Amino acid sequence: MVRIVLIRPGATDYDQQGRIQGVLDVPLCDAGAHEASRISGELQSLGVEVIYTSVCERAVQTASAVAASLGIKVKRMENMRNLDHGLWQGMLIEDVKRKQPKVYRQWQEQPDSICPPDGEMLGQARERVRATMARLLKKHKSGVVALVVPEPLASLVREHLDLGDLGDLWRAGKEHGTWEIINFESRPVARSG
Repeated sequence: MVRIVLIRPGATDYDQQGRIQGVLDVPLCDAGAHEASRISGELQSLGVEVIYTSVCERAVQTASAVAASLGIKVKRMENMRNLDHGLWQGMLIEDVKRKQPKVYRQWQEQPDSICPPDGEMLGQARERVRATMARLLKKHKSGVVALVVPEPLASLVREHLDLGDLGDLWRAGKEHGTWEIINFESRPVARSG
């Protein structure tokens, strides 16, 4: 069994303002740096062996703070870049809700059916998560591995590991500076012939 410590990066100014970040490289704000420091202390006794991170600045900064505290390496994963929210990036969530109420509701209720203007479909990000997690879980069959990814990618990781449905991605997008442990037991693959 492998234990995955799923970490959501610390806060940015965009988080505090209620803006959509997507693939924008927004650094941690002071509160986010404090969250990364707090997480570092909270993970001291878990025996984390390696930290994998999304390539966005807030994830890299969070992973680097944790890794420095634990004395371990950070490995960047290009395929774990966040969902591209296209023209929504930089917008206030409240503005999307007010200006495009139908699309806002649809993203909340049926996110697979929406593609943000000039953005990426959720299914594309889901496929990236699936492929990356398959490689990671093939490499790490036991031990403790940390994974620093922003929302909504963290929700896709949880979904991939069979921890339920996506839930409300607007609400999940407000998650930052949190972590959870996911115990994953690999399942045998059925083979024919």
